[in-house]
Amino acid sequence: MSSQDSGGRLYGLMAEFETPGALITATEQARHAGYRKMDAYAPYPIEELVHALGHHHSKLPLMVLGGGIVGFFAGLGLQVYVNAIAYPLNIGGKPALSWPAFVPVTFEMTILFASLTAVLGMLALNGLPTPYHPVFNLPRFSAASRDRYFLCIEAVDPRFHVDGTRQFLESQAPTEVSEVEY
Repeated sequence: MSSQDSGGRLYGLMAEFETPGALITATEQARHAGYRKMDAYAPYPIEELVHALGHHHSKLPLMVLGGGIVGFFAGLGLQVYVNAIAYPLNIGGKPALSWPAFVPVTFEMTILFASLTAVLGMLALNGLPTPYHPVFNLPRFSAASRDRYFLCIEAVDPRFHVDGTRQFLESQAPTEVSEVEY
C-alpha cells in the first residue's frame, strides 16, 4: 500500500528487528548505502547505535561554557555596579571593589547560568517536548519500549525512494517493514 492509496503524507519507512545486533548491522548498511536522515529506536541505550547512525559531537558543551561565562560576568557585573556605582558605601575603610568578597556570588551565578543553559540547551537540541511523533501511528511501535528494535528511514532523505528504500530495508532481514505516515 503506498502513501497515495491511504491519502496520508509519508514520513518514512520503518523496519522492525528482533535483536540489537540486527538493528546495528542494518543501520551501518543504511549509512554505507548513503542514507543520512534516519533514526533508530531501542528499549535501552546502545552505544554502537549512536556511532552507526553517524551522530557527531554535541554543541551542548560549548553552550554550557557560554552560559557559564555569561553567568560569571553577570554576577561580577551586578556586584561591581551595586557596590561601586549605584550604592557606594564606605564600610570600615574597605575598598568598594574588593574582589575577594565577590567570589561566592560570582561562582554561584556561573554555576546557575551554566546549569540552566545545560537543561534548556538539552531540551532544545533534542527537540523536546515532543508530545506527538509520526512513528507513534504504528501499532507495533509500542514494542520499542519492551523488546523490539526499529530503524526508520525518513522520506526527506535525498536517497529515499519508496520502492528502492523498501527493497533495501527488506534485504536487511527485518521482521516487518511498514510505512509511517504523518
